[in-house]
Amino acid sequence: MARLLSKFLMAGVACGSLFGAQALGADAVPDFTGMWGRNAFNFEPVPGGPQPVVNIQRRPDGTNDANALVGDYKNPILKPEAAEIVRKMGEISLTGDAFPDPSNQCAPYSPPFAFSMQLGLQMLQTKDHITILYNQDDQVRRVRLNDKHPAKVIPSAMGDSIGHYEGDTLVVDTVGVTTGRLAMMDRYGTPRSEAMHIVEHYRLVEYEVATSAAEKHQKEDGPAGLGGNVQVDRNYKGKGLQLIFTIEDPKYLTKPLTAQITYRRLMGPWREQICAENTFEYYSGKHTPVPTAEKADF
Repeated sequence: MARLLSKFLMAGVACGSLFGAQALGADAVPDFTGMWGRNAFNFEPVPGGPQPVVNIQRRPDGTNDANALVGDYKNPILKPEAAEIVRKMGEISLTGDAFPDPSNQCAPYSPPFAFSMQLGLQMLQTKDHITILYNQDDQVRRVRLNDKHPAKVIPSAMGDSIGHYEGDTLVVDTVGVTTGRLAMMDRYGTPRSEAMHIVEHYRLVEYEVATSAAEKHQKEDGPAGLGGNVQVDRNYKGKGLQLIFTIEDPKYLTKPLTAQITYRRLMGPWREQICAENTFEYYSGKHTPVPTAEKADF
């Protein structure tokens, strides 16, 4: 995977479309602290790499029609079983219903699903840990620096993440993400297995690079905007944060998938955002309302 990802990173530097240059001293580490967010959904493709699953439901102007999430199940990155799952999810979406996913079932946004969402995030850095806070449901990822995965990883919603710095880049390695009926990589229901392995590369990019990438992807994604909880700071002219990640899953993918996400600085602070537990059981058709009192207590 390292050799494959290096190929994309070097290609990106060569064409100037992925990363801006940033010089650091031998003992310095990049500062990713602060709040970041994006105005679009889905994965951004990396030039020259295998394309992620995209929505084949398009608007008249050719942009993504988010009213129906119909993934391209013919994408050669998908093995037959995965392609069939994506196809079935798309059929559900075309009926006007929503297939169950972490966002509508109040479930954790396990990686890499979180990368496909319109989220705000905050990164906290210490000597031994990186903590990534997501505004949705106050979800938390913890990355141990300069450590190893345990011999036996206990699966968890966010998986076991370790990291280290390579110059101006934070490299995060994640395994052991729990599986189940909501185990999906993206908004199109692309499945993932217990064998999934993710490597993330975080790096600061120049304002022009971040803005150009974000606006290009936002245009493809169609009209979208972060809600009242998080807003991109339009007056901020500093650097953006770009994530390039590679997913390996030999059960569902024919080859490693590399994609990117571009974040920009957010206005803060954001308000607490909690998913109400008034979920709809799509398979049984049963509603599970939040218990309420017959009479108000105020």
